[in-house]
Amino acid sequence: MSVVSSVTVKVPGTTANLGPGFDCIGAALTIYNQFQFTRLETSELIIQATGAEAERVPTDESNLLYQAFANLYQYIDQTPPGVKIEIELGVPLARGLGSSATAIVGGLVAANRLAGEPLSQAQVMELAIAIEGHPDNVVPALVGGCRLAATGARGWEICDVPWHSDIVPVLAIPDFELSTSEARRVLPTEYSRADAIFNTAHLGLLLRGLQTGKGEWLRAALQDKLHQPYRQALIPGYDAVNTAAVAAGAYGMVISGAGPTLLALADVSHAAAVAAAMSTAWQEAGIKAVVRSLALDTHGAT
Repeated sequence: MSVVSSVTVKVPGTTANLGPGFDCIGAALTIYNQFQFTRLETSELIIQATGAEAERVPTDESNLLYQAFANLYQYIDQTPPGVKIEIELGVPLARGLGSSATAIVGGLVAANRLAGEPLSQAQVMELAIAIEGHPDNVVPALVGGCRLAATGARGWEICDVPWHSDIVPVLAIPDFELSTSEARRVLPTEYSRADAIFNTAHLGLLLRGLQTGKGEWLRAALQDKLHQPYRQALIPGYDAVNTAAVAAGAYGMVISGAGPTLLALADVSHAAAVAAAMSTAWQEAGIKAVVRSLALDTHGAT
């Protein structure tokens, strides 16, 4: 692989959990962050950001994008070069759409390219999971599509989850934040056997529902007892938005990642009505929200 001095990486945002798939399933969406890395002759670090909330992006070594970049060089026993990083933000921060995963994946992919691609995609994925702590966001951000991750005898096993072309993800993104750490603090440390069985059954049904597009399966499958019942209280207007989405024809609604973005799944014929209903419900609750009908990104980081 020839040495390059500059690389641009485009990484999709993601939605994780999809109801019962807590910390193990995620899907890449057609919403993106873009990062350009240019090697410098000096050891200097320059970080510039544009887009919504760009002023909140750290411009020193604490930047997660740079930390992932440096992590790969450390992994291959090399000193990270001086670099200029230009960030174009398209994925909202701290909204449950995998903004941190885009940074981790973007930094690792760029470092691997500038270093001459010493690592395989599988090795980059292992590093990304180690940095993030769980696979649900970083895996689809890297490879695209909807993915289920489970540990195997030799590391992570990644399974492609077929997504029926008639299923539209509708995202309602509010103008307030919810940190992942805060969303995890409200979760119990132990669950009953009944709740574990409930989620096992519903995750299996979700996989079949996504593959077939069968509405009745999806309506039942999006239920969850491991994380959503505890996090709903952290999201003002949750019940109203959920009721509106289902009344407008959605199969169901879930919390995207740790929230506060809410994700409804609908068929093509109902997606516009569902989006309008979710927007109106949050507006009536006094909350501004951007509602977007997206699609599944099948390419991942490019």
